[in-house]
Amino acid sequence: MLSAGDATQFSALAHHAVAAGYDILAVMGGDGSVHLALQAVVGSPTVLAVIPTGTGNDLARALGLPRGDLLAAADVVITGRPRTIDTAKAGERFFVTVLASGFDSRVNERANAIRRFRGQLRYTLATLAELRVFEPVPYTLTLDGFRLSVEAMLVAVGNTPSYGGGLRMCQGAEVDDGLLDVVVIAPMSKLELIRVYPRLFTGSHVTHSAYSRHRVRRVTLEAAADVVAYADGERLGELPLTVAVAAQSVQVMVSAA
Repeated sequence: MLSAGDATQFSALAHHAVAAGYDILAVMGGDGSVHLALQAVVGSPTVLAVIPTGTGNDLARALGLPRGDLLAAADVVITGRPRTIDTAKAGERFFVTVLASGFDSRVNERANAIRRFRGQLRYTLATLAELRVFEPVPYTLTLDGFRLSVEAMLVAVGNTPSYGGGLRMCQGAEVDDGLLDVVVIAPMSKLELIRVYPRLFTGSHVTHSAYSRHRVRRVTLEAAADVVAYADGERLGELPLTVAVAAQSVQVMVSAA
C-alpha cells in the first residue's frame, strides 16, 4: 500500500502523463495503484496497462493478464492490444473491480492493518478476526429507482467478478456489459459463513439461499449503521453512496492472443 505522500505523487504523475497525451500509462502495482491511475485515464484516449505486483491483482485476474511473471506482464504492455471496458463511479471517484460494504469492507479495514503477511493470507486472517464481532446490517438499496430494504451480511457492487485476491463474490460480472452486479448476502450464522467462505474462490456460493444478485446501471446504498465502503481495495468512506456504471469509459491493454 502506498503512503499518503507517495499516493499523491503517483496521482500527480498519472494526471501529468494523460495531460501530456501519452498513448499508454503503465502501472506496476496492485488494484490500489490501478485505482489511482484510473482517476486520471478514465474518459481519456490514454490506454491503461497493468503489471500486477500487488496483493489482490483482481483487475489483472479479470483481464487474463499474467500474474507472478513480470516479464510476461511487461510484454503485454509492448505487444498487447487495447480493450475498452466499463468502470463505475462512486461519488466523485471511479473504480474498476468491486465495491465492498458490510462484513467484507470491515475485513478490508482489518486486512490493511496487517503488516506481517501479504496476499490472500491477510484477508483470511482478517476474516477470521471479524467473524467474532460482526452483526448483520440493515440496508436500503435503490436499484435503478426501485427501493429495497434488506438485512445483510454484506452488499457488494461488482464490475469484475472478484476482489480481495480472488474472492469471486460477484461471479458472472463482466467488465464490458454496461451493467453492475449488486450482490446481497443475507444474514447467516458465523458457522455457516465459515462453511460458505471457501466457495467464494470458485463462485459456487451463488447457489446458496443467502445469495441474491441484481444487475443494474445505478444503485444507491444506505445503511442504518456506520458502514464503510471500499472499492479496488481503497477506502471510499461511509454510506450512503450512489454508484453508477460508466460504460466503455477506459481502455486497458490486454494480451494480443
